[in-house]
Amino acid sequence: MNENQHPFDAAIALRPEGEGAWHGHTSPAYANMIGPFGGITAAQALNAVLQHPQRLGEPVAYTVNFAAPVADGPFLALARPARTNRSTQHWIAELRQGDQTVATATAVTAVRRDTWGATELAMPAVPPPPAVPRPLARGKVEWINRYEMRFVEGAYPPAWDGTHSEDSRTCLWLRDEPPRPLDFASLTALADVFFPRIWRRRATRTPIGTVSMTVYFHAGGAQLARTGSGHLLGQAHAHGFRDGYFDQTAQLWNEAGDLLATSHQIVYYKE
Repeated sequence: MNENQHPFDAAIALRPEGEGAWHGHTSPAYANMIGPFGGITAAQALNAVLQHPQRLGEPVAYTVNFAAPVADGPFLALARPARTNRSTQHWIAELRQGDQTVATATAVTAVRRDTWGATELAMPAVPPPPAVPRPLARGKVEWINRYEMRFVEGAYPPAWDGTHSEDSRTCLWLRDEPPRPLDFASLTALADVFFPRIWRRRATRTPIGTVSMTVYFHAGGAQLARTGSGHLLGQAHAHGFRDGYFDQTAQLWNEAGDLLATSHQIVYYKE
C-alpha cells in the first residue's frame, strides 16, 4: 500500500491473472478474531465482478456465502457472467485459497433506468452525527478501528454478564475511518459492521460466524457519489434465534435520508 492509498482500497486491491481471475491478499488492517472481517471478504469477491471487463450495469443484488475461514495470506478471486440479458447480468464469483473454496457469491448487475420511486421505510429520527459521541476505547479487533461508529442506540454491552435485553436493535452513525467516498464495495462492507445480534440480546461472548449475507442496493452509483464521505445511519435487528442460527437484517441511509441498501444475514452460533 502506498502512503496515500486508503486502507480499504489496499485491502480489496486485485491483480489480474488471466480472464476472469485476480490475485488478492488479506489485510491486517481488517483482521478479526479469526481471519479477516467478513465485510472485507464480501467486498473483495464483489470487486472481482466490478473489475470484470464484461460487466453490464451496476450491482442491484449480491449474496456471499462464507464457506470456510479465510486464512491470512493470498487468495484467488474468480468471477464470470453466467447470463447476460438486455439490461441485466447474472454473476458467479468465488474466492479460493490453495485448492479450497473459502467463499462463493452471486450477483445481479443491471442498467438502471429513471422511473417513479418511493421509500416506505423512513430513516429514524435521530440526532445528527456530531451530536453523538464516539466510543473512547479502540476496538479489541483491528477491523473495528477502520470504521467511525457513533451509537445512537444498542451499543456493545457495557458488561458481559449475561444480562438479557428485550430486543436486538442497534442504531448508529457510521462511515469508513479515515473517511472515504462511498461506492458499491465499501457499502457492501458497511452492511456487515453490526456486531452479532445475539451479543445484544444476551451480553454473552457467544462464538458466531456469518454463513450467508445478501445486500440489496437501492441506490445507483451516482447517488453513492453524491453521498461522498458523509455518515450513513445504520439500523440492525434480528427476527429469531433458534437451533444454532439467527438472522440479522439491516438498513443503511445517507444523511439526506435516502435508503441506500438493505441487507440480510444468517449467522451460526455455538452454545
